[in-house]
Amino acid sequence: MIFINLGVIKLLSTIIISMYNFIANFRKILDICKKYAGNLVNDKGNVIRRGVVPTFSDLEVVVLSVTAEAFSIDSENYLFNRMNKECPNAIPNLISRRQYNQRRKLTMALGEEIRKAIAKVMDGGEFVFSIDSKPVRVCQNARAKRCTMGYDDFEHAPSWGYCASQNMHYYGYKLHALCGVSGVIHSYNLTAANVHDLHYLKDIRWEYHDCTILGDKGYLSAPIQLDLFETANITLEVPYRLGPEELETTVQGLHEVQKKGRNGFLPTQRPAHDDTKLCKENKRALHKNGGQSGGIHNVAIFQLYQS
Repeated sequence: MIFINLGVIKLLSTIIISMYNFIANFRKILDICKKYAGNLVNDKGNVIRRGVVPTFSDLEVVVLSVTAEAFSIDSENYLFNRMNKECPNAIPNLISRRQYNQRRKLTMALGEEIRKAIAKVMDGGEFVFSIDSKPVRVCQNARAKRCTMGYDDFEHAPSWGYCASQNMHYYGYKLHALCGVSGVIHSYNLTAANVHDLHYLKDIRWEYHDCTILGDKGYLSAPIQLDLFETANITLEVPYRLGPEELETTVQGLHEVQKKGRNGFLPTQRPAHDDTKLCKENKRALHKNGGQSGGIHNVAIFQLYQS
């Protein structure tokens, strides 16, 4: 009985200490966000707007959400129950769960701007990025027909999709992310599962320029690669879908190009836009029978100048 009581006391003390660790991290993250918020908020931490000034600032709402995610607390009910029972006066002017849920949606833009500012400082000089997507399930496949998500908003509703890497069909969304070589996420977006990966690149070209993006075979598209290169000087490097016969034809075509003395084979260096031209004769040499299916579709893979 004594050991049982000691175990219970130790368990309760561990729970209380973990919540006080939560409060300590909340204050540390609040100081960091105040540093990078800049002119986005006023001296009290609120976004400048008309109306009643809240005592629990907008910046504190963002920090509370970030701290909960850092501690893997995804339930607002669980979070507020523990805070009100174990440390009710640790955070002054703490709002209710209903107010937190409502203001968390309103401060989403503020949190995104702070995240971009911190990511720029951590990985600001990066010029090589990696892009990929992953499936996000909302329910099991057997329950997809009973899922009521998106009935009121069809544009943001989940859909059926297929993940080639995991070889599975799923019902939900697809998370697209662009991160640097060091692992810092610079940009992300959530789309329906049936949206192709190439559509996310249309948003990338307006946010980034003069860089190299590495992707898998899902981003293989000659028109998209050429458009990114011409509009924002973005080099999209993807693996090629080559069969044995197409590989042999491609190697022969590259040897012919090098024999002509066309400044060689440069896989990464890109010339100026005015001097770039893909000759039709050399393009046919890279593709079997001059077709567009199979072979190398990366139109920016080598450098050719007009003689």
